[in-house]
Amino acid sequence: MPAFYRGRRLRRSAAMRDIVRETIVRPEDLMMLYFVVETDDVTFRKPIDSMPGQFQLSLDELEKQVAAAVANGLRSCMLFGIPATKDPVASAAYDDNGIVQKAVRRLKDRFPELVVVTDVCLCEYTSHGHCGLLTQGDTKGLVQNDATLDLLAKTAVSHARAGADMVAPSDMMDGRVLAIRTALDEAGFIDVPIMSYAVKFASSFYGPFRDAAESAPSHGDRRTYQMDPANAREAMREAAADIEEGADIIMVKPAMPYLDLVRAVRDSFDVPVAAYQVSGEYSMIKAAAINGWIDEKAVMLESLTAIKRAGAELIMTYFAEDFLKLQGK
Repeated sequence: MPAFYRGRRLRRSAAMRDIVRETIVRPEDLMMLYFVVETDDVTFRKPIDSMPGQFQLSLDELEKQVAAAVANGLRSCMLFGIPATKDPVASAAYDDNGIVQKAVRRLKDRFPELVVVTDVCLCEYTSHGHCGLLTQGDTKGLVQNDATLDLLAKTAVSHARAGADMVAPSDMMDGRVLAIRTALDEAGFIDVPIMSYAVKFASSFYGPFRDAAESAPSHGDRRTYQMDPANAREAMREAAADIEEGADIIMVKPAMPYLDLVRAVRDSFDVPVAAYQVSGEYSMIKAAAINGWIDEKAVMLESLTAIKRAGAELIMTYFAEDFLKLQGK
């Protein structure tokens, strides 16, 4: 009698499951994200209500938080800045004495081996909350694409000058990778890589982040520059264009709702692939766990494993610190 497949043979104990596990999430796979605030209050540490366990941090509090995470094995982080003042042209974004620039210098001085990445966008710095320049009197959020490129490039160079190990443009302007690559090279930063938010959708999962970064647009929305969630072929065109322009790493954002595209990008392009487990993904897991509906640890690990299994070499996640604490137990 022919034998049937007995897959359970390799599942009968935890030790057996461990030795045949195909996908393993490592500490170095995860990048933690931090919100740093320009403030004179060195003890400033404000909980983000819509993101339980996350905070807006002063420079001193950021350093303390990162120190604890590095002690637990953190290898990389990304910074988002919240300036003291905003204006229509995002002046604080490319100020060499801006909050992100100060944070980069602080972290690189204290933790030289930590890979410090900066988000390159203007939305946290513009008074209108959009990711680029608007025409005076604009009521729809129609960003001026080409005029914005110069400011994004200036921002990236300023971050590199402060010591950033990598810059990550998230604005979704056409041509921004080429503009940034050209500016970095001309400024002598030929070794600073670009991680492009190439496949970034106009997602409904970003709400908690906009609370955290104080970056919600004051009018209109971002659908004219972020991608339509329904479009997969367009996502591949965006990734191909950014690679052609000089991107070193391609990111898909959000992660879990777009695992098909994480896999498609991984299979189609020979560059490292990143995925961003965004604020809404994080907050839904946290909220369900707080209500006792799910096992937070188990769901966190399952979600991170799914993202890596889909093809992401690097995962930006607000769970990075929680994951590292578990690894230390």
